[in-house]
Amino acid sequence: MAVRFRIVAVGKIKEPYLKDGIAEYAKRLSGSAVLEITEVADEPLPNRDREAEAARILDREGERILGAIQPGETVVLLDVGGSMWSSEELAGIIRENALAGRSRIAFVIGGTLGAAPAVRARADYRWSLSRATFPHQIVRLLVAEQVYRAVRIIRGEAYHR
Repeated sequence: MAVRFRIVAVGKIKEPYLKDGIAEYAKRLSGSAVLEITEVADEPLPNRDREAEAARILDREGERILGAIQPGETVVLLDVGGSMWSSEELAGIIRENALAGRSRIAFVIGGTLGAAPAVRARADYRWSLSRATFPHQIVRLLVAEQVYRAVRIIRGEAYHR
């Protein structure tokens, strides 16, 4: 299974410990899969009239996200309104896509205001990690860990439950 995973996210990671954690999971995946990070610029949030600017901000960030998605990639949008999956269910979705010849999967993390309607429309899946809200930078680490865990499940290797 030679799957290429990308995390497409709005904004940059600022915390070194998060960068290190994501790099560690990418390293652990090497040899069986590839994990890359693609960051797109975020829009500054205005102090006033935030609601009036929300649609414009979402659209601009959405255009950048859609521009970063490659043709043929399966898109998994991280979305609080999406389906919650167990690690085994994520492994099943990855396996199913790989067997169907869709071996490039992009996990998309929107900006502070979420994801634009056009990004939602492009998504093949919508995945909610939890009903709780997490900082977007931490979500990248959680996705990297879950991808690593799913690949281990697919390969029949031991993992912690």
